[in-house]
Amino acid sequence: MPSEEELKKRLTPEEYAVLRTGATEAPFSGEFVHTDTQGTFNCKACSNPLFTSEKKFDSGTGWPSFDDAIAGSVEMKTDMSLGMARTEVVCAKCGSHLGHMFEDGPTETGKRYCINSVCLNLEEK
Repeated sequence: MPSEEELKKRLTPEEYAVLRTGATEAPFSGEFVHTDTQGTFNCKACSNPLFTSEKKFDSGTGWPSFDDAIAGSVEMKTDMSLGMARTEVVCAKCGSHLGHMFEDGPTETGKRYCINSVCLNLEEK
């Protein structure tokens, strides 16, 4: 796992702000919002495989959305930052903030993992 100093050097200021301090990228600004490329989405901080393209769907929210994560790849935390309880999604390997999970997904899982593009690298098939 890279140190905080290594991450500050390797990541852009926006990537670092989102991954390590819980910021959010602007909606519809991320490179993976509309991608149909097949592969695995990995954590940009530590390369942990998080989501597969088979689980990605267009939620219309402005962020890449997935209906499930790779087993054991993410952890959930309660986020009270906006005065309401939300479920924060963090990387299980390095603890980096990825986005939030909502229970309003359109598939059989009922989940919508709303993830910031700047947190992800896509490893194409």
